[in-house]
Amino acid sequence: MAIRPLAPSSDPVLRHKAKKVRDFGPSLQELIDDMVDTMRHAPGVGLAAPQVGVSLRVSVIELPEDENAEEEIPDPYRGKLIVICNPEVVKSWGEEEQQEGCLSMPRYVGDVTRAKRVVVKAQDRRGKQIRIRGEGLMARVLQHEIDHLNGVVFVDRVESLDKLHRVEPADEDVTDQEEPATGS
Repeated sequence: MAIRPLAPSSDPVLRHKAKKVRDFGPSLQELIDDMVDTMRHAPGVGLAAPQVGVSLRVSVIELPEDENAEEEIPDPYRGKLIVICNPEVVKSWGEEEQQEGCLSMPRYVGDVTRAKRVVVKAQDRRGKQIRIRGEGLMARVLQHEIDHLNGVVFVDRVESLDKLHRVEPADEDVTDQEEPATGS
């Protein structure tokens, strides 16, 4: 397992639709393990393969364990590592605007409107078909990661430049102690 360099926002791999995973062998398993290490090291709550320079439809997600006091219903995905290959949103409900960030575009956050709840069909790291029902932060992270696999970065979803903000290093120290924005 290794920490891989993150592709900067200017890297063309982030702007192309990633290729479907067809081989679930050792090289994919190594990529997934490296992505998990890279995401945790960054730190972030999600990471897509294009962000480490690999054009494959693979993402890893790990929501922090601590629950936000405002949550009425605890998220069953908190503290669990989720690996999704070839994901697709098959159903979505509602809409909400919240701040997001991206590991490939550090120092910027923006207000992005996304569905409140989604159902995603995908394959796990071994190729088994799975369905994930995401709500709140999990729904947001799933949509953010699937966007990466489709060549879309979060700034493409920011309605106007007024809703994109540069985060100063001193602000990051404070933000790291709070619930992270979607940092993938």
